[in-house]
Amino acid sequence: MIELNEINFDAVRCYIDRGESLPGLEEIINQGLITTQSEVEYENLEPWIQWPSVHMGMTYEQHNIFRLGDVVHSKQQQFFEKVEAAGFKVGAISPMNASNKLATPAYFIPDPWTQTKSDDSFVSRSIASAISQAVNDNSQAKLTISSIIKICLSFLILVNPLRFLSLFFYALSAVRKPWRKALFLDMFLYEIHKTLFRRKNTNFSTVFLNAGAHIQHHYFYNSSYAKNPDIHNPSWYIKSEYDPFFEMIKVYDLMVQDLLKSSDSEFIIATGLSQKPYDSLKFYYRFNNHKKFLNDIGVSFKSVVPRMTRDFLVHFESEEEASEAEIIFNSILVDDGIKLFEEVDNRGMEVFVVLTYSHEIFKTTKINIDNTVTTLAKYITFVAIKNGEHQGTGYAFFSKGVSCFAPQEGSHVSKLHYSILNIFGVSR
Repeated sequence: MIELNEINFDAVRCYIDRGESLPGLEEIINQGLITTQSEVEYENLEPWIQWPSVHMGMTYEQHNIFRLGDVVHSKQQQFFEKVEAAGFKVGAISPMNASNKLATPAYFIPDPWTQTKSDDSFVSRSIASAISQAVNDNSQAKLTISSIIKICLSFLILVNPLRFLSLFFYALSAVRKPWRKALFLDMFLYEIHKTLFRRKNTNFSTVFLNAGAHIQHHYFYNSSYAKNPDIHNPSWYIKSEYDPFFEMIKVYDLMVQDLLKSSDSEFIIATGLSQKPYDSLKFYYRFNNHKKFLNDIGVSFKSVVPRMTRDFLVHFESEEEASEAEIIFNSILVDDGIKLFEEVDNRGMEVFVVLTYSHEIFKTTKINIDNTVTTLAKYITFVAIKNGEHQGTGYAFFSKGVSCFAPQEGSHVSKLHYSILNIFGVSR
């Protein structure tokens, strides 16, 4: 199962209709994509909500997992464990908001944001730590020496040497074209998955690919599909002639062509949900040092865990400390009178916080904390300008050998779970 996160296939069709060569994607569109639906409320349209729905066969109201990483607190079974319990070998590469509950995984490399264990192999542990560092430091666009060494070792062990040149091109060119870092990571994960799937004789496996979601969120306005003379990215952000969306679908097209050539395995592609162009410019920022920021604003804490882009989770020694921190977070105002954090979720011994301020931050922008004024820019790193927003429509494709197990057109995305179980003859 290829979890091709949030890809808008209507946008893919736009490029095919204008004559671009995308033979793999064109073939699966012609063979028959189905659409899926997810939650109605916009605040519940998040991939870290929809993918647990797929993995567990439940709507959001049933699984109640709202935050990225919260799956580790759930006792619900995922299809990984159900298929394994039926006697099959199961593997997973970076499944979003999924916990490793497998008894003997063929391999399990967790997503970069969920605190769950990888399988016990040195390679999986190394890849997991390197990808986590690469993704969670995405706003700074750099890798540590340790991560580079781990990735290089993984290259030598798991990547087909025929793919080295292409991967090196994307890694090196990401210095000037930062979206290629995400494409490199997806290409790398795909190659790892392909090797492990074959080497471990795996019966069922998933790989989660997120570059498309990242590129749509950050660069959708540069695509032919989303061109708008009234809303466009500024030239300092990205040149108008660049089209990261097209680069992304060309990369995915090669993967699909590769999958279509396989004669001894079947595959499913699913997007979970998708994106559409956003209706205005919205700036995204991330803290460059969460611990320093918390110390400077007077928050006493045990630990802090960065999550995706703007989100972070703070752990405390007591509920009193958490409540005091909640008050501080809610009180911080930017100098235009808007809260820095509109989302502050107190969970007792921990507080989940989202940096929701979306206006442009300048060197002179200040924040007010309990009548103490300080410069905001020193704490944050610019991430992106929001170009794409979530929509409930998703897409799925089942290859010929498993097409009879596809859910009905327009089904809730959770129905994909039962398609997997039916393929392997697993009772619900």
